[in-house]
Amino acid sequence: MKKVKFIYNPYSGENTIVSGIDKVIKVHQKYGYEVVPFRISFEYSISEAFKGINKTYKYILIAGGDGTIDEAVNVMKKLDLNIPIAILPVGTANDFAKFIGAPEDIEAACEQILNSKPKKLDLGKINDKYFLNVASTGLFTDVSQRTDVNLKNTIGKLAYYIKALEQLPSLRKLKIKVSSENDVFDDYMYLMLIFNGQTAGNLKFAYKAEVDDGMLDVIIIKAGMIKDMISLFIKMFKGEHLEGTEGLVYFKSNRIEIECYEDIVTDIDGERGPDFPLVIECIKGGIEVLGTNIPEKMLLS
Repeated sequence: MKKVKFIYNPYSGENTIVSGIDKVIKVHQKYGYEVVPFRISFEYSISEAFKGINKTYKYILIAGGDGTIDEAVNVMKKLDLNIPIAILPVGTANDFAKFIGAPEDIEAACEQILNSKPKKLDLGKINDKYFLNVASTGLFTDVSQRTDVNLKNTIGKLAYYIKALEQLPSLRKLKIKVSSENDVFDDYMYLMLIFNGQTAGNLKFAYKAEVDDGMLDVIIIKAGMIKDMISLFIKMFKGEHLEGTEGLVYFKSNRIEIECYEDIVTDIDGERGPDFPLVIECIKGGIEVLGTNIPEKMLLS
């Protein structure tokens, strides 16, 4: 019988997957799959989920948010395990799952996965770590790291926004140098986002991003007057086009280098990222994903 390794985080979101496990098994049995579960917990490292995986396993099914998916992908890359993944978006942040068109309903998502073919999608790499959705630094980028897990699970995304508001009084300019093949930014900024996906916090910032173009979308919010920043953030939150917007830099690149000597951290999909200096690359076709339902305008192939 064909097997699927099912890695799930029971603490993700509002514990949605715990009540949905029977649906996962039911749909997979209908298609002739044996589901082999692994429950993520504080006692067991996610790397243990990959022990014993062989050719009988057709794909890895991951139920969790962006951080859980990144963690699984990093283990797979370390093990040089090249089999497709599929995503059940049950976390507090499911930006990449929404980007690729994964249904929120667990049964519908499983059906979509099992009736699909693997598609090669781009993968971000920051120093020696991989990410699927977004890497960031500057203002607000450690919000997820600082937000209490219980608060996330209780009130979801609202917890992030509450924590972000706490940072406003400490708003300060940050000196950074960002170099790519065609662009150099050597100035003060508030926030920098490097997208492989399109959204952060369910807000579509990188609306030009495509899943298989081999490019990352880089957004830098320059330091400026607070009143100008407020209007810029409103424009971003409304999903309006950002070309020619004063106070903002937006470009595409497959590789950028970042130098910064400020006391700030980096973030990868809600988890602590590496320290500066950074080399961030796009690995074209770096991961195979099942269950995608992506509009043609977001695809090159």
